Amino acid sequence: MRKKNVISQQKHRVISDLPNVAYKVVAIAASKGGLKAISHIVSALPGDFPAAIIVVQHLSPQYPSYMAEILSRRTALQVKQAEEGDLLRPGTIYMAVPNKHLLVDPNGTLSLSDAPKVNFVRPAGDKLFTSVAESFKSRAIAVVLTGGDGDGGLGVVAIKKSGGIVIAQDEASCECFSMPQSAINTGTVDFVLPLDAIANQLVSLVMTEKVA
Repeated sequence: MRKKNVISQQKHRVISDLPNVAYKVVAIAASKGGLKAISHIVSALPGDFPAAIIVVQHLSPQYPSYMAEILSRRTALQVKQAEEGDLLRPGTIYMAVPNKHLLVDPNGTLSLSDAPKVNFVRPAGDKLFTSVAESFKSRAIAVVLTGGDGDGGLGVVAIKKSGGIVIAQDEASCECFSMPQSAINTGTVDFVLPLDAIANQLVSLVMTEKVA
């Protein structure tokens, strides 16, 4: 019941309604082992978490994704598969669509793109992170989770240049460390954390820090 009440309160709000929240968007990229890692993080976030969460998980383009349905059973937050024109709302998780890049426009809406693959993948974390950096500047957090390629490395540089925060999962808790390692190698990562600590760090950043 509490989850329904919180979602009801959140669903009519938009990101622009939260001027005193330091970080309005959390962008997450993952590949191999990502479902487990993402589930672990979102299950630990409170139902009143006030940022929007946008997730790129590398998926097979041949099959529909059921990640939104799976995650919705594991979190107090609302979860939906991203659709063209979706307006970002606080406390909502938006999941990338197979074979489409997921981008954030400056007006706070989502776009699905057929642009060429980046690092051999579509959707790509690099594309998401770069668009989030351009749209939300210092009000964005990027999280790079377990994965077996270098996706996200270019995007975290954009996040950091715009004044945002970058978090990478540590090697010990990763099924595959290549993606976090690529991000760490850029020198832009603010926190290298075990999976168990990432949700608490997000809560600390988003729900504790305020903008003057």
